[in-house]
Amino acid sequence: MTKFLLWRLVQFPLILAIIYVITFLLAWAAPGSPFDRPDRKLDPVAKAQLEKQFHAEHWYTFLAYYPLQMVQGNLGPSMEYKGWSVNDVLRESLPISVTLGLFAMAIGLLAGSFVGALAAVRRGGVYDYASLIAALAGISLPGFVVAGLLVVIFSDQLKWFPSAGWGGISHMVLPAVALSLMPMAYIARLTRASMIDVLGADYVRTARAKGMTRTSVIWKHCFRNAFLPVFSFLGPAAASTLTGSFVVEQVFNINGLGWHFVNSVKNRDQTLILGTVMVYSVFLLTFNLLVDVGYVFIDPRIDVTARA
Repeated sequence: MTKFLLWRLVQFPLILAIIYVITFLLAWAAPGSPFDRPDRKLDPVAKAQLEKQFHAEHWYTFLAYYPLQMVQGNLGPSMEYKGWSVNDVLRESLPISVTLGLFAMAIGLLAGSFVGALAAVRRGGVYDYASLIAALAGISLPGFVVAGLLVVIFSDQLKWFPSAGWGGISHMVLPAVALSLMPMAYIARLTRASMIDVLGADYVRTARAKGMTRTSVIWKHCFRNAFLPVFSFLGPAAASTLTGSFVVEQVFNINGLGWHFVNSVKNRDQTLILGTVMVYSVFLLTFNLLVDVGYVFIDPRIDVTARA
C-alpha cells in the first residue's frame, strides 16, 4: 500500500503539469486580450506596460514564469481584479464552494443511495418506474433549468427560500438541491443495478434461511457490497460538487469558485483561469486517490496494488 501511495503521489506533478500546459494553450489561443474592453481600446503604451507587468509579452515568457510561481504557492496577480492576487480570490471563494459542495454531496449520496436501494428491492413496481423517471430527469435536465425552476417555485411563488446570495442555511438549500440532482440520479441508478445483482447472491438466501430479517439483510449485508460502484463514482462527483457548479453559482449569484471561473473566462483573466483549473485538478486527483484507498476499508478483499 505504501508503494502504491508513493507512486500515485509521484504521478501528481506530471499530471498537473500536463493539465497546466493544455489549459494555458487553450486560454492563450482564445481571441482577444485581457487588457482590452469591448467599449474601449487600451493605449498601446499602457497595454505594453501591463503585458510586461504580467509577463504576458509572449506566450513563452508567460509559460516560463508562472509555473515556478505556482510551485512556490503564488498563483500570481489577477488580470481583472486590480489589487487582488489569484490566491486572494481563491481564499475568498473556495470555502463557499466547498461548503456548498459538501452539502450538495451529502444530499445526493444519502437520497440517491436510499432511492436506488428501494427501487431494487421493489423493482418492477410503481416506485421503481418513478425513480427511473426522476433519475432520467436529473441526468438530462441542465443545471440552469433545474436552478431556475427551484427559484420560481420555492422562492418566487412559495417564498420559502431566498433566490440569491450567500448567508445562512436558507441560502444553501436551493443551490445545494440543484447541484445534487445529477449525482443523486447517477448514484440512484448505480445503487439499483448493484443491489439487484447482490440480492440474488447465495449468501443473501443463506442469511434469510438462518432467520435474519429482510430489513437487516438488505441494509446490513446487501447494501455494503452494492455500494462499491457508487464509491467509485464518488471521486469525480465529489471533486465536481466541492468546487461548485459554474452554472448554479451564476444563477444564484453565489460568489464561489465557479462564479469566478466563469467571469475569468469572459474577461480573459488567464492567471485566474489557470488558478481555478489547477485547484479543480488537485481536488479531482486527491478524491480519486482517496477512493482507491477507501476500497481497502470497504472491502478488504480488494487489492489496489495488484497488477495483471
